[in-house]
Amino acid sequence: MTNAIATFRSLHAPGEMLVLPNAWDSASAALFAASGARATATTSSGLAWSLGYPDGEHVPVALLADVVRRMVRTVDIPVSVDLERGYGRTPREVAETVARILDTGAVGFNLEDGSGDPGAFAEHLHAAREAAQRAGVDAFINARTDIVLHGKHPAEQHVSECLARAKVYAAAGADGFFVPGLRTPEHIEAISKGTPLPLNVFSGPGLADVATLRQLGVRRLSVGGRLTEVAYEAARRACVELLDSGTYSSFFPAEITYAKMNAFFAGKN
Repeated sequence: MTNAIATFRSLHAPGEMLVLPNAWDSASAALFAASGARATATTSSGLAWSLGYPDGEHVPVALLADVVRRMVRTVDIPVSVDLERGYGRTPREVAETVARILDTGAVGFNLEDGSGDPGAFAEHLHAAREAAQRAGVDAFINARTDIVLHGKHPAEQHVSECLARAKVYAAAGADGFFVPGLRTPEHIEAISKGTPLPLNVFSGPGLADVATLRQLGVRRLSVGGRLTEVAYEAARRACVELLDSGTYSSFFPAEITYAKMNAFFAGKN
């Protein structure tokens, strides 16, 4: 556990660029690890869909913890968790959630401000940090702000508002700063240079490639539910072919075979 946390922290060091494929279950986590991922994190949307829930903290915390525990047991790379807004309205409730998740062996987690009051969110971050300390886990806390994603401010205010929040969140115990929706290269570079927290951005149309993001100072790239959507779309197309034409061309050849999938879990139970 200690080694996994140290490894995960090192992946955010200056000069590093962590490309983080977001998994939704043990199988996807195993696939990503086998593909060369240095770490993985849950996608709240993909994980929820796989369990029959909509995104938005509808998955019971006990069930979320069980999925994460299975992922940690399956892969030999660090696993972080998207905790959305912490599954709680108060700092105490957020702290309780954090304690349950860290008990799974996860190395860190995301918490998001929902573009709300930064002072109130800072209290949640502080409570989360204290919960991690009580658990004896040096968890990596990635503080997410949704002000760009939600369009809460004019574009010309994005840099100043993000940096103001980054300062507050760092003081409250955050280790990273996540700004979904950030696309403009000049804004990305200004924010990455304006805070000591490693900057995390989110994949999407119009975002620069990984090499360019690295040059701009980004240290972490997340894809959220994108890979889940890709996987489900591939399954949908194959299903449509089967049902509409009665053929199986979409099924073969497949590099991911029964034997390969089964091998991921041998000796893990």
